[in-house]
Amino acid sequence: MCAEQPSDVPNPSSQSSERPSDWDVRHRAAAQDSPAEPASFVRELLPLLPRGPALDLACGSGRHSLLLAGRRQAVTAADSSAVGLDILEERARACGLPVHRAGTLQPIIASRHGIELVDVDLERAVLPAASFALILCVQYLQRSLFGQMARALAPGGMILFETYTTAQLGFAGGPKNPEHLLEHGELRAAFPSLRLLFYRELRAGTGIASLIAQKPFGAHFSVE
Repeated sequence: MCAEQPSDVPNPSSQSSERPSDWDVRHRAAAQDSPAEPASFVRELLPLLPRGPALDLACGSGRHSLLLAGRRQAVTAADSSAVGLDILEERARACGLPVHRAGTLQPIIASRHGIELVDVDLERAVLPAASFALILCVQYLQRSLFGQMARALAPGGMILFETYTTAQLGFAGGPKNPEHLLEHGELRAAFPSLRLLFYRELRAGTGIASLIAQKPFGAHFSVE
C-alpha cells in the first residue's frame, strides 16, 4: 500500500521542539520498514471528507497525503523534515501519483493537482486564508496554529485533528512533555469559530483526542 512510516514512530508533531535533523534520522530509519496504514480515524471517515484542496500539516513521510491523493484529491503536504518529504515523493511516484516539490522557503499554498511538497518550519508557517476544503493534523500539536487553521479553511471546509492528551502520561510510549499534550477538553474548545461535528477523548492503551469541525458556509475571512 502507498502510505507512510510505521505507526509506532510518532509524527514530529508529538515533540515539535526536536530539531528537523532528529526527525530526518527517524524517518530514514523508518523507511526501511513496511509503510504504515493511515490512522483509523482518517481512514474510516475518508468517504465523508471534502474532496477540495487539502492541507496535511506535519505530514511526516505522507501516509495521509498518499491516502488523499489516491482519490485524486489535490494535497499540500507540509513538514519540517526534508527526509520525510523525500520519502513521500518517492512513494508518490511509485504509486503513479503526480507530485511537485516547492522551492526552498516557498510559502504554503493550496495544491491544484497532485501532491505539493512544502519544506517549512511549522512554528513560523503562515497559512493562506480561505484556501483549503480539508486540513488534517494528526499527532501534531502546535497551539499557535489553531487560529490560522480555522482561517485557512474555505467556507464549508473541515478540520480533522487528532493527537495525544495528558492521559498518555499513564501509558507507555508517545510524548511525555506536557507542552506536547492536550489538556482534557482543550481540543473541543480550540476552534470556537467552527461548527463542531465530532469530538471524543479516549484512554484505552493510549490517551488521545479526536475532532472534526467545519467552517460554516457563508463565513468570511476576518483578522482576529
